[in-house]
Amino acid sequence: MLGRSDIFRAAAIVALIACFAATLFAINRRPSTPVVEPLPTVTAPATDDLTAELRRCSALGPKDAVDARCEAVWEENRRCFFGRPARPLPPSPPGAVAPATPSSGDAR
Repeated sequence: MLGRSDIFRAAAIVALIACFAATLFAINRRPSTPVVEPLPTVTAPATDDLTAELRRCSALGPKDAVDARCEAVWEENRRCFFGRPARPLPPSPPGAVAPATPSSGDAR
């Protein structure tokens, strides 16, 4: 036959199972709130002029490394990268070369 301690042990196990069942029932009855994730904000590039000038400056060789316009463009690119507002680019000097466009085989 069962002793007094065995009866208490069985009652405690049944009570624990009843508590777990009641907890699961209460959790499942709560209305679920929809999780609203904020949409990622995508900032558009400041201007296509900056991108075109960056391409032109990157296409320059070492002999043209000191170009005042390119230095201004690189500085503006750094400003945009670090989250500062974009400023208008200085005007192109007359007779400047058109911006370089990458060819279809130029994959970077």
